[in-house]
Amino acid sequence: MGNRTPHTRLGLGRRVAAVAAALALTTLAACTGQTTPGTSAPGASASPTEAPAAKTLTIAAHPELITLDPTAQAPAASAQAQLFNVYETLLKINSDGVPQPLLAQRWEVSPDGRTYTFYLNPTAKFASGKQVTAEAVVKNIDRIRTGQVDGKPVTAPDGTPVPVGAKYSTWMKVVQSATAVDPTTLKVTLTRPSNTWLYAMGDTPGLIADPDGFATLASKSAGSGPYQVKEWRKGDSLVLERNPGYWGTPGRFDTVTFKYIADPNAMNSALLAGTIDIIANEQAPDSLAQFADPARFTIVEGSTNAEVTMSMNNASPALKDVRVRRAIALAIDKKKVLDDVQAGRGTIIGSMTVPTDPYYEDLSGVNAYNPEQAKALLKEAGATDLTLRFRPANLPYATAAATDITAMLKAVGINVVLEPQPWPNWVQQVFVGKDYDLTIVAHVEARDLNTYDNSQFPNYYWGYANPAFNQLWLAADQAPREQYPDLMKKAARQLADDAASVWLYMMPNLVVTKATVTGVSQNQTTDSFDVTTIATR
Repeated sequence: MGNRTPHTRLGLGRRVAAVAAALALTTLAACTGQTTPGTSAPGASASPTEAPAAKTLTIAAHPELITLDPTAQAPAASAQAQLFNVYETLLKINSDGVPQPLLAQRWEVSPDGRTYTFYLNPTAKFASGKQVTAEAVVKNIDRIRTGQVDGKPVTAPDGTPVPVGAKYSTWMKVVQSATAVDPTTLKVTLTRPSNTWLYAMGDTPGLIADPDGFATLASKSAGSGPYQVKEWRKGDSLVLERNPGYWGTPGRFDTVTFKYIADPNAMNSALLAGTIDIIANEQAPDSLAQFADPARFTIVEGSTNAEVTMSMNNASPALKDVRVRRAIALAIDKKKVLDDVQAGRGTIIGSMTVPTDPYYEDLSGVNAYNPEQAKALLKEAGATDLTLRFRPANLPYATAAATDITAMLKAVGINVVLEPQPWPNWVQQVFVGKDYDLTIVAHVEARDLNTYDNSQFPNYYWGYANPAFNQLWLAADQAPREQYPDLMKKAARQLADDAASVWLYMMPNLVVTKATVTGVSQNQTTDSFDVTTIATR
């Protein structure tokens, strides 16, 4: 969950006699995004003793990660910076949503859909220099699935357990066994067929870490990717450095900095000033006009997996009645919310599914805006003096949407106490503590309808429980592949009919870069902001 850069220190290189030349050098460094400790002024000859210019990339992002371990909890900020950059998976979901080889060169699936055989790249190794073996992958699957390796709990150096988020461990419950056939051949057998398990293995649940680093994942990286963590400046930035022993195509940058900037205007100002290279997710779409000059900037617009969701605590006494939940949904003008928050960019949705899902169906007409019908339902339910605590995450899109929705709910007679929550508080009090009636956050994980299945997620924060939905989801997941989309549509429609949440819109993938930056993926199909495809010219 959640969305998707300290200012680069610019060296002036060797001294030049003219002040004008020094100023020109500073401007050049700012425009290229490169740290230049040994760069000469344009036209001057470099000294043989000078080091080559370090190539850097600075990315503005929000919110900030809470732990270095991407698998520790559902918020995706840690995976945004590290998945595919620091940590890799057996396979990689590309921008079109298609699985591609990564640590596994290829894989096979048995006719009954239960057994997967992965053939690992024999050259793959962790940053420690150790080979990525089938045995190492087995230990990762066991850790995610059970929190144990070789029958023992994984603990930090102080003896406390190393947590695994339920969001990720649940995807592994379908695994019956994982076995190393030989150093580069892995066999995974499932308890039943699963259409979504392979996709999970190409996202955060399938992250492969060096088993020797399990105990310290919260503070040190232990991946096999082209970068490794150099420094985490809490409250400011995460700095990645090139992994000098990377087994594949080397990273293009000496350092990559994710700079955490909460204020969208400050983000935009930083890009205009040239102190960052990329805005990972533009938080103020109505300001995009200032980046319209293609000689200076590039705007990338595409899709994401992120459903911007107004969650309703179905376990709250006031919200157990489906008529009340439907009334709340009917009171919300989603088009106005999308226009006000995203300048109309994005797609209005009606369930926990986005247009890139193979089972997507436009359900925006279910419980569509009708304030008079909302009032009638509230009266029918006897909820004419309703007061709800609205605790959105204190993120620009969430608080802006909450302001609109508060007014809309008051217009149908619902009293709202609006209490935006700082991100760490939101995680602990709303997501973990379930202390809320209404909230807003973007759920960025792919194919995540299953979070509404309380047999899989008995303590998930929206408190929804409907055995009919659980059965529909399971039937779709284990169905023959050609039946999967139609059956999953039924599960998505059940959620919409139940008004389990109010799904506002699909978060657009809005990335703004300097014109010198290339290779940014148009669509974000995983938790990652993938820098392995990015270059500068």
